[in-house]
Amino acid sequence: PSRKSCWSCCHVVPTCRLSESFVRKFSQIYRAEEMEKLRIAVIGLGWFGEIHCDAISAVPELQLAGLCTRTPSRLKALGHKYNVSALYTDYNELLEDSTIDVVSIATQWDEHAEPALAALAAGKHVLLEKPMASTIDDCIRLCEAAKSASGALMVGHVCRFNPRFAAAKREIEIGKIGTIVSLSARRNMPAIWTSETLNKIGPISSNIVHDIDMMLWLTGSKVVRVYAQTVSIRGLKNPDIGQVMLKFDTGATATLESVACMPENTPFDIDERMEIIGTDGLVHVQDTFPNVSIVSKDGFSSPDTTYWPTLHAKMRGALPD
Repeated sequence: PSRKSCWSCCHVVPTCRLSESFVRKFSQIYRAEEMEKLRIAVIGLGWFGEIHCDAISAVPELQLAGLCTRTPSRLKALGHKYNVSALYTDYNELLEDSTIDVVSIATQWDEHAEPALAALAAGKHVLLEKPMASTIDDCIRLCEAAKSASGALMVGHVCRFNPRFAAAKREIEIGKIGTIVSLSARRNMPAIWTSETLNKIGPISSNIVHDIDMMLWLTGSKVVRVYAQTVSIRGLKNPDIGQVMLKFDTGATATLESVACMPENTPFDIDERMEIIGTDGLVHVQDTFPNVSIVSKDGFSSPDTTYWPTLHAKMRGALPD
């Protein structure tokens, strides 16, 4: 891939084992502090930043302790919603607060690197939304900073906490399907969902990055060859369709697609599937929406049941996990 394409950039540096480091360091914190609440601040309060706030609020061991965005009206509104008084329009001021243990960064992907680097330099633990950054150079900078930082860095690959993928990982690890030889994935969604998103980020960096991370996790292998292509349909800033082919160092191959312009009357909210074929068997993971369908006088809806569903007035699922 070019130096500007970083849909798999968090895997460019082999020694950057972010998730494992994050878990190790956090387990040390919990032992040392006898499960005292970790104080977390969120930087970036767009749609997904607010979802991060909901997820943090749903975990008893965490306290949402600070919020940061450059939009004062948004800051005030979410401060009121979550009863948070530590409100900042400058993340550098937030990072000066010694009582903040962790920062969750949910800014636009081309604005990930600087707040994450500053947070690591300030001794904070960092949960960084995917994709890690918008250039490979920035990803390498982040990995290098994490190696010497007292805090841990973890990229928010939420699919690792999807119980279906976790079950697939377990079956593969105990040898149920033998040696992996082929993988395929799709992550397609209706056009009505995606026009705003595609003016900010393309389908490979936004969507296929999930499945690349899953394949790296499930195979434990490294990618040695990549081919990618895109197709523009609607004339948006970024393409509507992304397709990727991978070759792994084990000899296994993979194909991935994200079609972000399915017809509005498609029966799927998200068509999310993966198949892993081995010498002795295969695993098929399907998390296609709708898995719950509701039809009312207001029309058709399909609530999320996997990543951040609401249950008993609290967010549950893969994201808070």
